[in-house]
Amino acid sequence: MLDQLARQIEALLIATESPVTLTKICELTNCGTESAEQAIVRIESELVSGGHSMEVARLAGGFKIVTDPDLGYIVAQLFHGKRHTKLSRASLETLAVIAYRQPATRAQVEAVRGVNSDSAMRTLMERDLIKISGRQETPGRPLLYGTTSRFLEYFGLNNLEHLPRMEEIENLLKLSADDIERMASELSGDESDQIN
Repeated sequence: MLDQLARQIEALLIATESPVTLTKICELTNCGTESAEQAIVRIESELVSGGHSMEVARLAGGFKIVTDPDLGYIVAQLFHGKRHTKLSRASLETLAVIAYRQPATRAQVEAVRGVNSDSAMRTLMERDLIKISGRQETPGRPLLYGTTSRFLEYFGLNNLEHLPRMEEIENLLKLSADDIERMASELSGDESDQIN
C-alpha cells in the first residue's frame, strides 16, 4: 500500500508546477496525513540512496521534486541564451522591506527606502511576489501588502521563518569581500568533505 501511495505522490510532485501542500496530497490520493508523510520520507530516502539527480524540496508550505542544486550548472545549459529577468535593486529593496515588516503599507515601505516605491511595488505585484493583504485600521485605511507563496518559491523558502535573521544580515554587511569569499570557500570545502 505504501509503495503505491509513494508512487502516486512522487508522480504528483514531479508533474506539478508549484509546490503541493500535504492537505492537497491527501485530498488527491485519498490518504491520511501520517501515511502521506511516511510516503514522502520514503521518496526522499530513495532519491538520496539511489543517487538520483532529484530531491524533494519543501517550498512555500508544500512539496515539489526538483533538480539537485549541485547539478544546476548542467541544467542551466538547457536555458543558455534565454533571458532570465532579474529583479531590479529597487524591487529587491521594496520586497525586503515588505518581507520583513509585513503586513506593510506603501508609506511604511517608502519611509524605510526613502524614495517612491510605486513602480517597484507594481512590478512585484505583476510577478506575484507581493499581494494586498488587507487594510490598516487607521484614517484613510491604507492598503497592507505581504508576500505570496510565489515569493517563497522564488527564493527557495519553505516559510517566512527561513528568511535570514536581521542579525545575520548585519554581520554579513560588516564583513569585507575577502572575508565573504573565504567563508564561501570554507563552506564549499566542508560540503565536499561531506559528499566524500
